[in-house]
Amino acid sequence: MEFRVRDQVVRVNLRDFAKLAEAVGARFAAREGFALATINLDHLVKMRSDAAFARAYARQDMVVADGNPIVWLSRLAGRPVELLPGSDLIRPLCRMAGEAGVPVAMVGSDEATLQEAGDRLEADMPGLRVVLRHAPPMGFDPDGAAAGEILERLEAEGVGLCFLALGAPKQERFAARGRELAPHVGFASIGAGLDFISGRQTRAPIWVRRLAVEWVWRALSDIRRLGPRYARCIAILPRLVIGALRLRMSSGGH
Repeated sequence: MEFRVRDQVVRVNLRDFAKLAEAVGARFAAREGFALATINLDHLVKMRSDAAFARAYARQDMVVADGNPIVWLSRLAGRPVELLPGSDLIRPLCRMAGEAGVPVAMVGSDEATLQEAGDRLEADMPGLRVVLRHAPPMGFDPDGAAAGEILERLEAEGVGLCFLALGAPKQERFAARGRELAPHVGFASIGAGLDFISGRQTRAPIWVRRLAVEWVWRALSDIRRLGPRYARCIAILPRLVIGALRLRMSSGGH
């Protein structure tokens, strides 16, 4: 599945968790870094007005579908992918890191969240070592000097997996820069995932997620902030549907 945004092509290049686990496992074994992004409609909206974000997304090594609309569009395009929200990837990736002896770091959110989330994950995952937790101050610039210092520290301390909870587009831009300054670090952009693990935010119940209406749950929880965001997401759907149909036709799908 792919999306053309501005002058970039962004591809969902790992269709399911088995392919993701295979790719990450190979990077861990070779001690090679990577950048993993979880694409959703909000990201596509932001990329249309943010050229730097679009460029950073196109540089991600691994992209999976975070959001049912992306999954539905992939099916329409005849290139189906599995739903893999960033929040659901944290524990499996931590388990893999623990088994491979890969040190883990967390960057973003706030100190209390990072401490609680890290402690819970270490308690639940035998062998997991969270060696660095860093909550940047407000106004953090992923292209600034402070970000460069964090990346150099991650590389120097041998971190193999770094969860980024900076929010889009900062986390994806930070990860793209990290591929140059910290080439042995695997970056996973997971948004609010650590907040859920720490208990500082409550995720929608499982039955809501299974009905594919988690976005409604979230919107109602903060309608003033999230209402306009989801309205913008809905507004771009017709164009995305047309793009998906063109992909289907170009590949000879029916």
